[in-house]
Formats: sequence, C-alpha cells, structure tokens
Amino acid sequence: MSLKFIDLFAGCGGMTLGFQNAGFEGVAAFDNWGSAIRVYRANFAHNAHKLDLSNWQESLGILKSYQFDMIIGGPPCQDFSHAGKRDENLGRADLTVNFAQIVEHTKPKWFVMENVDRTVKSQRYRRASEIFSEAGYSLTQRILDANQCGVPQRRKRLFLIGELGLSISVDSRSLANYLDNNLTTKSMTVRDYLADSLGVTHYYRHPRNYSRRAVFSIDEPSPTVRGVNRPIPKTYKAHPKDTALISEKVRPLTTLERSYLQTFPKDFHFTGSKTDLEQMIGNAVPVKQAEYIARCISTYISGKRDTLNPIKREAVQMLLFRESK
Repeated sequence: MSLKFIDLFAGCGGMTLGFQNAGFEGVAAFDNWGSAIRVYRANFAHNAHKLDLSNWQESLGILKSYQFDMIIGGPPCQDFSHAGKRDENLGRADLTVNFAQIVEHTKPKWFVMENVDRTVKSQRYRRASEIFSEAGYSLTQRILDANQCGVPQRRKRLFLIGELGLSISVDSRSLANYLDNNLTTKSMTVRDYLADSLGVTHYYRHPRNYSRRAVFSIDEPSPTVRGVNRPIPKTYKAHPKDTALISEKVRPLTTLERSYLQTFPKDFHFTGSKTDLEQMIGNAVPVKQAEYIARCISTYISGKRDTLNPIKREAVQMLLFRESK
C-alpha cells in the first residue's frame, strides 16, 4: 500500500509530482498563492486549497479532514535565500516553525521539509528541529545538489526528513545511507537531459551581479533556476567565463524551457502571467529531485519491512505498545 501525503506550501506542484512518480499518493495540497493553486489544480486530480498556513491553528481543522501518512512541503525560503535579504526576522521564516507545529499536532508517520541550504544556520530552523524532536521524530538532514539526483541543474537544497516513533533496522541501514549512496557521481548536463531540443548550444541567464558570468553551454549543468528571467541587456559586457559571445545564436531560455530544467514534463500545464510562472517555476522543488527523495524513503521502508523477522517485529510492537501507555 502506498503512503498518502498532503503537500504544504505546495506551489505549482513540483514536489507532489515527484512523490507521485515514486508511487506515493497525493490526497490534498495547500498554498496561499492563488496563481500557483490554479496551476496545481490544472495538473492534479486531488483537492488543492488556497489557505494561509501562517494561521496554522486555524488550518488544523481542514488538514485533519484528510487521512494521510506523510506531510511534504517547502516553506517559503526568501528570508533565508542567497538571493534574498538573508534576514529571518522578516516574517516568512516563521512559516518553517509553522510547518513544524502542524506536523507536531497532526502526527503523520513521516514528513519531508525542503528549503535552501542556508536555512540550517537559522534560529527558526533550530526551533523547528526542536519541535520535531520533542514530538517524537527521528530526523535525517541532508543538503543535496539536484544535479546528483537526476536534474540537469546545480541546485543545493536542504531536506529534513522525519520518521515518527521507534525505528529499528536489523542490518543498521539508515535512511541517510540510501540518500547518500544512490547519488550519481557524473554531472548531468542540459544536453544529457534535453538533447538538442532547445535549438541552442549556448543561452543567457541573467546574473545576480555582473561579476558573474551570464552565458552557459548546454554541455554543462545549468545554474540554479531562479524566479527571474530577463532579456539580454544591450549594455551587457562579456564575462571572461562566458561560454560564447553574445550574438543572435544566444538567447534567454523561455519560461517553459526553464520548467524543463526543473524537470517538469512537457505535458505539465502552466497557465497564468509570465511573471507569476517564472516565480513559481523558480520556487519549485525539481520534480526529479523530489522523486529521488521519495524513492529513497520507499526503498528504506521496504528494506526495513523485509529484514525485520517475526520475533523482532513482535519485540518492536511491544516497545511501541509500552511507549503508548
């Protein structure tokens, strides 16, 4: 039986799609951005609710109306982000704590929380981790580059995975082992993933500042897809590390092409303004990276189930019964 999950701060559904591809069953999604919810609803059959999860106590009623074994989600990262103001006191960082509070009060068997890698340095993240631990979750924390998970893009993200209650594996294989040992060691380039379908060999990606290059080759992984996609400025001066000079053969990627770098399939339906779509695509968890996480969890659960013999299974059940008293 597949695990059922709900997706909090679901955006347009990258994380949902990855988990569904790995055999998990999505039952509901929640986000406070109407544009993202409309795209989500266009691509998934289950319910997607526009809901302000900062009011987490008021949200519990509708969340608990669903039956689920897992909560997944990526609380907004702008307050932690390299591209943002890096000030966790601006308000959105509180949503990481809200995510933990929702988990604490709904007690799913599993949760998976995603955020930018800098999150680990924040007080809000430490507080969320304390809430998870106090609620009885064993925690596995990893910073994973999407490029090692089947994504043609350099994109480091934090994943915190929690398993509720006592966890015993007779051969001591932990979830961390599955996450670490299945990463690819060979870089996936844009050409590896999309072949020549883009029709260009070099493309422009607007840099955060002009001390960085802006022209990239499809024979390397793409840089991190962000929520902005600007045209080539007429005043752009070549950077020493650009892979080609600006010419009619070099262009920015389109909105849909950027979604392919996030490993959304070509039949995923995007609708809305260009500005909104660029933002939600840039915010999304790459589909293949989410799928990688989900498959590692699934393999870990199967391995633990298969290796636990009846005698040890009975011992575990007795321990769980005593802890519940």
